[in-house]
Amino acid sequence: MSSFLNLNKHRLLLGLLRFSHFTFRAKSFLVVAFLLFAFTSLSAQQLETLISQALSNNPEVQAMELRYSVATEKIKEANTLPNTSISAGYFVSEPETRTGAQKIRLSVKQIFPWFGTITARENYAAAMADTEYSNIAIVKRKLVLSVSQSYYLLYAIKEKQNVLERNSQLLKTYEQLALTAVEVGNASAVDVLRLQIRQNELEQQKKVLAYQFLGEQNRLNNLLNRDKDTSVTPVKALQIPTEDNMLADEKLALHPELLKYDKLYASVMQSEILNKTNTRPSIGFGIDYVAVEERPNMSFDENGKDIIMPMLSLSIPIFNNKHKSITAQNKLKQQEINSLKTDKKNKLATFLSLAVNTRNGARVRFTIQTKNLSQAKNAEAILIKNYETGTIDFKEVLDIQELQLKFQINSIEAIKEYYTQTTIIHYLSN
Repeated sequence: MSSFLNLNKHRLLLGLLRFSHFTFRAKSFLVVAFLLFAFTSLSAQQLETLISQALSNNPEVQAMELRYSVATEKIKEANTLPNTSISAGYFVSEPETRTGAQKIRLSVKQIFPWFGTITARENYAAAMADTEYSNIAIVKRKLVLSVSQSYYLLYAIKEKQNVLERNSQLLKTYEQLALTAVEVGNASAVDVLRLQIRQNELEQQKKVLAYQFLGEQNRLNNLLNRDKDTSVTPVKALQIPTEDNMLADEKLALHPELLKYDKLYASVMQSEILNKTNTRPSIGFGIDYVAVEERPNMSFDENGKDIIMPMLSLSIPIFNNKHKSITAQNKLKQQEINSLKTDKKNKLATFLSLAVNTRNGARVRFTIQTKNLSQAKNAEAILIKNYETGTIDFKEVLDIQELQLKFQINSIEAIKEYYTQTTIIHYLSN
């Protein structure tokens, strides 16, 4: 009688579970339909906050910004003249002149580069600073990519944990049903043991995922340059949108990794302009002052008159082999930069095509896994209905449950893969 009451109680419980299960599915569809945009916005907002913190705190970005500041300071450094030469001398052996003996000699000299040389130096320094600025843009893009991918991996781990927990609870319900079936002779103890073993496996997977979550959370916090134990709570629901944004191939040409080569090419051009200005002469202006001692016991005009001698000098680069070699080097550098840019463009185009096709594959996987999951749930419902007639096969129930878990995990992986590839596409095309 007790077994009969327990059996009826489990049947009632099972009926409620089935009713709530299908009701939940219907409500879930409506919730997803109405709140899909809200969940997507929540994800974007939370991820945007993490990205903003990373861009503000990441030490690599800070180092690149400091390097750019150093490069901009070099522009000021280029706007300088050569050092002014000042010399002084004392005549130990005083040379005699008509107006008296020379005692002290003072000289001042300043070299001026040819017209436009300083401007060429400034332009070259500015071009090099532009290349450093391109490096900042590249590092920031890669940081956004790393933070986004880490975030979506945390989402996948958390969702897998939730799925495992729900399946673990479901197995406990099946275990109770199996125990009741054993009491009435409709199942064996082996069925109970199988269910318990399966629960142990799920517990193992949950613990492994917990460690994976902590490891990835530490990595994300390191990207944000904050305490590694800071809690990260990813969004609880992500869905694959019905349509993807159209890609503009021309945007790839504006990628910082390609624009950097344009900046490098421009810096080589400025280097050649500077090299040509260095082939021009430099002009020096100076003045010598000689102190003359008066001749004693003599009276005449200009006795002891000091000597002042203005000077003009011209530095002419007669031997131009150095500058000719620099010109040849600059031409080779330009060819190298063009080749590197073409190679980088081809690689980025390949990465973009691979990301787009992988994302399309993730959409297909998600669609198929969702369909498979629906069919597995229908099969589960049929098996459980047989429980009312006492013909339930718990091995088949366990097989269906394992299939459902597999489909649920695959769906989560497909969602993660979709958004991971989307971040790569945004990295390459935005």
